[in-house]
Amino acid sequence: QWYWSYEYSDIFDSEMDAYMKPSPYRLQDCDHRLLMPVQTSIRVLVTAADVLHSWTVPVMGIKADAVPGRLNQLTFYSDRVGVFFGQCSEICGSNHSFMPIVTEVHTSKSFLTSVAE
Repeated sequence: QWYWSYEYSDIFDSEMDAYMKPSPYRLQDCDHRLLMPVQTSIRVLVTAADVLHSWTVPVMGIKADAVPGRLNQLTFYSDRVGVFFGQCSEICGSNHSFMPIVTEVHTSKSFLTSVAE
């Protein structure tokens, strides 16, 4: 209930869960970051199994509500390489503040290498 799951279904048959981990970025880092290539449109499908959540990365200007029983979609594009932090922005329960999102935008070559690992 208090984590994000990611799947790269168009490239690899890869799925992972991202949980918060201790780091110098207080409450903002996770064990599996969402990796994406620069200058490529990315489609994200968002849903929830239990309560309302909201998948948000403010600096990228993206937010999608995760609603149980409903599949929401957003498409976004990054024209710069970097690491961008976000979080669940819907008060969803006692561990709401422990659902960080970290998006790493890579060059195309670096992306393929990183995802394959």
